[in-house]
Amino acid sequence: MEEKMRHLEMIQNVISRMASNSFFLKGWTVTLVVGLLAFANIEDMNANFMFLALIPALFFWVLDSYFIHQERLYVKLYEHVAALKNNQIDFSLKASHFEKETGGMVSAFLSCTLVLFYFPTLIVVAVAIGAYR
Repeated sequence: MEEKMRHLEMIQNVISRMASNSFFLKGWTVTLVVGLLAFANIEDMNANFMFLALIPALFFWVLDSYFIHQERLYVKLYEHVAALKNNQIDFSLKASHFEKETGGMVSAFLSCTLVLFYFPTLIVVAVAIGAYR
């Protein structure tokens, strides 16, 4: 039972790291987008500079999708290991064989948590670009 608990703790640490990365990406997205929009509002700047705010928002959305997808894979691995008997523990952290069960990267990209954060961010950038032109 102790081996199983250690294996589950290892998997839980990976899940926590993925969730932490996702949180930090959201913080960086807000920081960069607001910073780029604020910098673009200087009267001497070209309005096209605001389009640069779209790049980190889209890039971080894709990267965040990757971390959410990986987190889902490791949650499936955790559930699998939790259901195993003690003598079947092999300390494997390979979660890729749960790919079909998680829905893939597209499913993560379109998850509610990401769409509700990144889509409004893109809308704010689009409105700022439209208002400045």
